[in-house]
Amino acid sequence: MKVDVVVIGGGAAGMAAALKVSEQGARVVLVERDERVGGILNQCIHNGFGLHYFREELTGPEYAERFKKALEEKDIEVLTNTFVKALDVREKKLVVVSEDGIRILETKALVYAAGARERAFGSLMVPGDRPSGIFTAGVAQRFMNVENRLPGKRALILGSGDIGLIMARRLTLEGVEVVGVVERLPYPGGLLRNVIQCLEDFGIPLFLSSTVVEVRGRERLEEVVVAKVDENFQPIPGTEKVFEVDTLILSVGLIPQIELLEDLVEVNPTSKGIATSNLGQTSIEWIFAAGNCTAIYDLVDYVTYEGEMAGKYAALYAKGERFGPKVAVKAGENVMVVQPNWYDPSEELTLYVRTRKVIEKGRLVVGSFEKTFEELVPSEMLRVKIPRRHLNGLSEIVVEVKEE
Repeated sequence: MKVDVVVIGGGAAGMAAALKVSEQGARVVLVERDERVGGILNQCIHNGFGLHYFREELTGPEYAERFKKALEEKDIEVLTNTFVKALDVREKKLVVVSEDGIRILETKALVYAAGARERAFGSLMVPGDRPSGIFTAGVAQRFMNVENRLPGKRALILGSGDIGLIMARRLTLEGVEVVGVVERLPYPGGLLRNVIQCLEDFGIPLFLSSTVVEVRGRERLEEVVVAKVDENFQPIPGTEKVFEVDTLILSVGLIPQIELLEDLVEVNPTSKGIATSNLGQTSIEWIFAAGNCTAIYDLVDYVTYEGEMAGKYAALYAKGERFGPKVAVKAGENVMVVQPNWYDPSEELTLYVRTRKVIEKGRLVVGSFEKTFEELVPSEMLRVKIPRRHLNGLSEIVVEVKEE
């Protein structure tokens, strides 16, 4: 099959990219390994989506459904239950596998929007037994919201990421007793609105500067041991506390899913995602990327904007346009993650920034651009548009947050 653009991943970024490619008049095929498009949105039945993009509050499935309908209206070809097996960079060909067999897609440009996966229990090196009853937050969410199954009766949550906070509320509403949320950092890892709506409103305790040091149980989880940690995240002896629970839910971060491309394109060392320009272009000029495979975003609205950008420029590339030159964007003082990694003057620069620590009042400095923000926390991403005039003549762009 010959097409102009192939989009890998049918989540928010992939659907937005495919729609934008179609708007530009290019032929697009969307490849999704699940049985339907929507990605993680399909199991996020809570509200809070679409406040920026649609200017109204939607649930995850409602947000996904709007894009799904738009794909149908544009008559975009969507290959569901289809897995990308191999990518030939030189020939610009993809081998995809589905129930119908093996196909080869020949393309002019590619948009990679494979999202992120959860960090699993095995990577945490927690001592103790290996009983049943330990789930990542996303798996527990799928059990409850899609498959209508309760993961347990009494739960502890490790990590205060957004999905973990939302699952604390969801479990409580479904009759599961949540004994607390444990976070090793001295501040919550999720959005402030989720801390208030999911924990404080339901009286669920949050244990900061603490972590799980042991799990106990034979067939099923019986006890979880939690201890306070010092500034180096080492457990402090004598501070152990035992929780009798049958379920441990992990919300310990997301990892960009980059396996298909990680040996081919440049990877951002801080976000662990695919390095891209503000056009979504990677270090291989015909491959574009967007969404949580580039950096972990707070809001699906941001993912959608970046998907549209990647789709637009992938379509233009397929039509013969070329872009550049690119200027490097680097994280400076007090900045942990900055996205994108290169600036292309073809489009204005929209920065997504996470600070390295909690800052009560900080001044964002980018070239000659300055803007002051209050109450900056690493868990909340700043989205800032930098006008071109502030970047003229720079050989590299350093993003800094200065404490005031």
